[in-house]
Amino acid sequence: QVQFAESGGGLVQAGGSLRLACAVSDSQFTFYNMGWYRQAPGKKRELVAQITSDDIPVYGDFVRGRATISRDNDKKMVYLQIDRVNAEDAAVYYCNRPESPVPWGPGTQVTVSS
Repeated sequence: QVQFAESGGGLVQAGGSLRLACAVSDSQFTFYNMGWYRQAPGKKRELVAQITSDDIPVYGDFVRGRATISRDNDKKMVYLQIDRVNAEDAAVYYCNRPESPVPWGPGTQVTVSS
């Protein structure tokens, strides 16, 4: 059973940076593209960034230029860093497979202070 454990959220000051980590329990991890998603209160979950199994990143328009997604296949980890954080980045962040999603993990809450 595939499972995700997101971490690294918390209170971030506007203009600062956040770095999130996702531990993936999946023996097939290296074969899948992975994505970071977020869901703010009252809004639909949206894809923030994804990284292919070949390490090619793709970013949503709202974070392009200030986000970095990476993966460590040996450790089965996916990371997301967002710089120049703003109020719109406040959300619960999740990881999952974009093309073949499995049940969601608990996510990690990011709160942005002004």
